[in-house]
Amino acid sequence: MITLSRITDQAEFTALNGVSGVIGLVVYVIVVIALWRVFTKAGHAGWLAIIPIVNVFILVKIAGFSMWFGLLYLIPIVNVIFHIIVSLRVGKAFGQGALFSILLLWLFSVIGFLILGFGSATYDKRRIDA
Repeated sequence: MITLSRITDQAEFTALNGVSGVIGLVVYVIVVIALWRVFTKAGHAGWLAIIPIVNVFILVKIAGFSMWFGLLYLIPIVNVIFHIIVSLRVGKAFGQGALFSILLLWLFSVIGFLILGFGSATYDKRRIDA
């Protein structure tokens, strides 16, 4: 537990929290905008991107899995492996290769989903099944 004894310690802690909160909110809004476009291209309601837990389940659905597989994100270590698999399948459904999926949908997902959402890539579920 952090003990904040002096008023300056409290002020420094609050200021840091405020800046990181604003940055976090900006990143969240960008992710929602990107996922909204991706969900719309995949034939799902775009507003589902706003709801934090639901958007993960919709992404799993876009990857071609049952939404119940989204519960795998709750298991440590399994969630990392499953997220790689989901990223690969979402990339494949949008006609992208493995390198794009690993670099831009797994490591730098904000950039990757912006490219998928606002780019010329189209969603085709048959690409996953093949």
